[in-house]
Amino acid sequence: MQQVFLELMPWKEEYSVQIRSIDEQHKKLVSLINHLHSAMKEGKGNAYVGMVVRELIRYTQTHFAYEEKLFSRYGYQGFTEHKAEHDRFIEEVSQFDQRLARGSVTLSMEVMNFLKGWLSGHILKTDKSYSDFLIAKGVI
Repeated sequence: MQQVFLELMPWKEEYSVQIRSIDEQHKKLVSLINHLHSAMKEGKGNAYVGMVVRELIRYTQTHFAYEEKLFSRYGYQGFTEHKAEHDRFIEEVSQFDQRLARGSVTLSMEVMNFLKGWLSGHILKTDKSYSDFLIAKGVI
């Protein structure tokens, strides 16, 4: 019988930045974190977990590039600081992926809580700060 795990990070309306395209991307990131959590809880091997981590990195880079393109296009003043947050996150998760591939670290609740905390904090604080600006520019 397959175990059913509660989502580590269920989507909450409070995460919405009121921009449909970005909310959909955020929902995908939340889904990937939940998928990674399930893989860990189900005892999937490092190869499978690594595959999910790399998909999370790839999609996160795609999402960050989308936001940064909007910031550049519309002259968002918080661009530099926001991009620096993005870059630091990608660097941290990439380093974790490299350690995972070498077998020097395993996926743990500490890592999962970092991912959840970073994403929720980033959305609720940093991303919410651009909402009104991009909405006023007509971004939906």
